[in-house]
Amino acid sequence: MDVGETNLPAIAGYLLIALGLAGVVLPVVPGPLLIWLGALVWSWGDGFARVGWVELAVLGVLALLAWGADLWLTTLLSRRAGVSWKAIGGAIICGLAGGILLVEIPVVGVIFGAVIGAMLGMLAIEWYDKRSLRAALRATWGYLVGSLAASALEIVIALVMVGLFFWQVWS
Repeated sequence: MDVGETNLPAIAGYLLIALGLAGVVLPVVPGPLLIWLGALVWSWGDGFARVGWVELAVLGVLALLAWGADLWLTTLLSRRAGVSWKAIGGAIICGLAGGILLVEIPVVGVIFGAVIGAMLGMLAIEWYDKRSLRAALRATWGYLVGSLAASALEIVIALVMVGLFFWQVWS
């Protein structure tokens, strides 16, 4: 398959990679996994000629690294700030609810809804548990910093994945 040639697996692969890049910033969408899946579909359409199993394994390890780093960094920095497991669970549930409630506002509604929902859920549970607004705000800030650090790392890993994929395709 030439780079300019179009076929269904190539189109599907490119779409999955694009959706994966969007998923890096959209909550709930597994960005690196979709990038890896897009590379797999594209490679299958190419007969694994340019992007083989070794490259797909490297991309798979990077996708797992991004997923693990997302969970690990958020949890580590949250727990360091004194966030309880109950508040982390509440933030996840409220973040999903916020994203769903603001889904009517294209793209930014889901992002802002999830962030605002998670922060309000975290703040409410921590405030209720600790009976201290200051402690609740500190915990919520720790969760936000952890989430942002994890997202930044996930973006970097996703861009490396896409760069490696296209480097193999075009070389």
